[in-house]
Amino acid sequence: MKKLWTILSMALSALFMTAPAALAAEPAAIDTGDTAWVLISAALVFIMTPGLGFFYGGMVRNKNVLTTIMQSFFIVAMISVEWILIGYTMTFGTDINGFIGAMDKAGLAGVGMNILANGTIPELAFVAFQCMFAVITPALITGAFAERMKFHAFVVFILLWAIFIYNPMAHWVWGGGFLAKLGALDFAGGLVIHILSGVSGLTLCILLGKRVGFGRIPMLPHNLPMTVLGAALLWFGWFGFNAGSALGANALAANAFIASQAAAAAATVTWVVVEWALNGKPTILGAASGCIAGLVAITPAAGFVAPMPAIIIGAIGGVICYFAVAVLKAKLGYDDSLDAFGIHGIGGTWGSIATGLWATTEVNPAGANGLFYGETHLLFAQIISTIVAYVFAIVGTIILYKIISIFMHVRANKDEETTGLDISEHGERGYNYAIMSGSPFGDVLDAPATSTATVKELGINGHNL
Repeated sequence: MKKLWTILSMALSALFMTAPAALAAEPAAIDTGDTAWVLISAALVFIMTPGLGFFYGGMVRNKNVLTTIMQSFFIVAMISVEWILIGYTMTFGTDINGFIGAMDKAGLAGVGMNILANGTIPELAFVAFQCMFAVITPALITGAFAERMKFHAFVVFILLWAIFIYNPMAHWVWGGGFLAKLGALDFAGGLVIHILSGVSGLTLCILLGKRVGFGRIPMLPHNLPMTVLGAALLWFGWFGFNAGSALGANALAANAFIASQAAAAAATVTWVVVEWALNGKPTILGAASGCIAGLVAITPAAGFVAPMPAIIIGAIGGVICYFAVAVLKAKLGYDDSLDAFGIHGIGGTWGSIATGLWATTEVNPAGANGLFYGETHLLFAQIISTIVAYVFAIVGTIILYKIISIFMHVRANKDEETTGLDISEHGERGYNYAIMSGSPFGDVLDAPATSTATVKELGINGHNL
């Protein structure tokens, strides 16, 4: 018994030695203003993922609304645990040959209030901020395979994707890896977040195949006010996303803030104008999509470009993403359900290249000058990094999908998809409207349901099917 107690005491001592030094006195070097801004920014980025759930949730058919929101909500929890255990050290641990971080910070070992990430904030604040980036990135992918992926396969894929694709790519760009050494710039995630998630989403939606009835029956958004609410939360949170990446309450944060607003506003205008000119009507879905496209486009450049170039980047981003969604997808015929690739993949690609055009050391002395400021190296580095991100996302996603497919069914079958994943995967429904004689919902029943009895039992309002 005494020997067992000794072993347990030694184990507990080792455990607490790896815990953050939370009880240590806060050093005078910590700037409370910078720390407050980074923590507030982390909270702003956090709200983006539930906001994304609303943004995507409103665009699916109502039989899949809870599934779509659940995916974003569950990712918040699962990836937060993964980030603390191994994600942070894989990304920001001691560099191993430019490819991955060592496990010296696994479980946040040695990470505490006395160790500063940039000289003015505690490293734990940096951990919290970067955790929210790790959370939202795989959530973006869910828009590409919405309405057809089984939940258990989704959980396994997203976890493995975060470990083997996001963490290495984030290390290559932000953790001192080989792309950082090449000179690539990515202020807040054009390469690491938007290209990586958008291209992975495109790859996965092609591997899964098209939804049942795609191209034959309408698959319209069931709740556009919900989508606009989600877009507003994303726009709001994006200020933490981009301005927070300055890691301080300083002039650089102010520049990133106004650049983000300028690009989002310009893209909203150009998307709506192009849509209006080509289709005869401006839509709120177009306006919401345009603002996200502009925010995606400016993300890699926000801390490196001035406000006027930010307007140009956003305006062009709105046009490019519109045609990617309205024309490219139709021509190629892939079923990217909620346009994750058209907005995030294409918008991130444009933003990465645009950084190589308009970046200037007048905004950020720690950056580099782009092509329009007389230098070519940065544009070269941005192009190479973009190609690397595309190849890594495509190859990595294919490998993960093939491995997972060996052990489980990844896609819902036809009956499950027709009924809706809310019921078939979670046993819930988003709208419990009573269907009765004279009910205002009696004429908008769920068309693809197998029988009238099934429709009445589920009580689903599916007029957009």
